[in-house]
Amino acid sequence: MNFPFVAIVGQEELKTALMLNVVDPGIGGLLIAGEKGTAKSTAVRALADLLPEQTVVHECRFYCDPEGELCSLCRERIEQSELETSRKKMKVVELPLGITEDRLIGTLDIEHALKYGEKRFEPGLLADANRNFLYVDEVNLLEDHIIDLLLDSAAMGINTVEREGISFTHPARFILVGSMNPEEGELRPQLLDRFGLSVGVTGLHDKTQRMAVLQRKAAFDENPAAFCARWENEQNALRQRIVNARDGLPHIEVTDPVLEKIVAITAAMHLDGHRPDIVMMKAARALTALRGQKSIGNQEIHDAAIFALPHRQKRLPFEERGGRDKLLKVLEDCLG
Repeated sequence: MNFPFVAIVGQEELKTALMLNVVDPGIGGLLIAGEKGTAKSTAVRALADLLPEQTVVHECRFYCDPEGELCSLCRERIEQSELETSRKKMKVVELPLGITEDRLIGTLDIEHALKYGEKRFEPGLLADANRNFLYVDEVNLLEDHIIDLLLDSAAMGINTVEREGISFTHPARFILVGSMNPEEGELRPQLLDRFGLSVGVTGLHDKTQRMAVLQRKAAFDENPAAFCARWENEQNALRQRIVNARDGLPHIEVTDPVLEKIVAITAAMHLDGHRPDIVMMKAARALTALRGQKSIGNQEIHDAAIFALPHRQKRLPFEERGGRDKLLKVLEDCLG
């Protein structure tokens, strides 16, 4: 049983950034950087209880979207008859640090194929993660070849396994969430840029908040079911808020004045490529939907920049990554 998301004390930026990726999975995931014991893993695991249902191909092991990319099996099925659909709740899939390549991408049973003339594919974690959250704790400690596989899948949105001339493909469009302690090493730039948003978390210093952390943790450990029941109304209200935001997202227009402000900010920050602009646009739109507003305002653009830009800032030697001073000055100049 997970600790209730709404019972987590403080860490509002972390909770908001996670919810934005539920409202719009196209934002591109989240990197959470902070010291140990700051509710990073607790928040990600707690998110699972708030995730909505989505339409999938009935009995498909890869959660295929009937209106989107299909796995090899679903493509064979659709040639024979119309695909049946069902509803499945999104979930959080955890990727362990010591994972092997086969466990990540899956394996093909060549002996079975040669003997019976049919493919038999054993799915890996990327199959479970399709259209779901893929969570990597201590992501900065992942082995390089596993990072390369994740980068390939994130870029293509497809996982292909080939052996002895036999191949199997399935969609692998996951929402990547990674947490790390910067003191234990940095992240490769190629993977860092793949995270749509980033947040930095620290321990709470307010005595009242620290007391609340202890009280809630003790109550949860003593009787998890009773503790979760106390927060169920607030959990349900937040679930509905997320559903409403997802439904309202397509109706929020991104106007030219909004785009001009976003471009002014990213240009002033001298950022590489156009991904920062795109992520800012998506985040501002999702924030607007989550806040129940009809149009994107300066506050949404400001907050989107705080989530989307710090981990993309260029830095000088010995300069801390993610410093906000320059970003805040640019936001003040561009937004007033």
